[in-house]
Amino acid sequence: MTDKVWFITGASRGFGREWSIAALERGDRVAATARDTSTLDDLVAKYGDALLPLQLDVTDRQADRAAVAQAHDHFGRLDVVINNAGYGHFGMVEELSEDELRGQLETNLFGAVWVTQAALPYLREQGSGHIIQVSSIGGISAFPGIGAYHASKWALEGISQSLAQEVAPLGIHVTLVEPGGFSTDWSGPSAKHSEENPAYEKAREAGRARRGGQTPGDPQASARALLKVVDAEQPPLRVFFGEAPLGIATKDYESRLATWNEWQPVALEAQG
Repeated sequence: MTDKVWFITGASRGFGREWSIAALERGDRVAATARDTSTLDDLVAKYGDALLPLQLDVTDRQADRAAVAQAHDHFGRLDVVINNAGYGHFGMVEELSEDELRGQLETNLFGAVWVTQAALPYLREQGSGHIIQVSSIGGISAFPGIGAYHASKWALEGISQSLAQEVAPLGIHVTLVEPGGFSTDWSGPSAKHSEENPAYEKAREAGRARRGGQTPGDPQASARALLKVVDAEQPPLRVFFGEAPLGIATKDYESRLATWNEWQPVALEAQG
């Protein structure tokens, strides 16, 4: 199908902005959400009525429903729903406050679920649609210092895999996009940080060294990759973006399988 209608959260910068531009450039129409819609003014000036800017805080469930309804009413349909809004929280597990952990889950997990729930009645009625959940290599592997972020993305992975099986008979696709490190501001201005406990300084240094050794991906190139996923007749449930994730996941899953196999006699003993 040409002339798709997209609903993209977190479109003010990073992936959301680049993916909005890619869709608009090829003639699609986009409902783009941001906390501050003035960040989309230049795109409105360039693309006109093809872009519908919507002010949205995804943690507000009623606002999510209203924004999705407005986008559907404005364009007449929804074809691609992208849950991209989110941020990274940096802090060791012991350092996390209740508000910090809840805030991370409210945005990265609940926000995506609320938007998904708001869109599903329209996609079911159409008998078509594609939900893109922006996860991370941090949704299947884990590193020190970003436990809250991992919690949000691992949960998003699980609920989205269930969702994919629930909606496949209805003609709706679900894809988890799992990027590695990219040149966005995920670890910059949009990130949040817990108060640091000096007991964890060695772990913090190791985390900084790991991130510093990575070559970040190009968000603009990711837009070209996303279009291939969106246009696929049978899109994948999961797809990595970037060079590093496959190696990380392979090492992690090989380790898991080795441990599970080693401890299988104990598993059988537990069976009774």
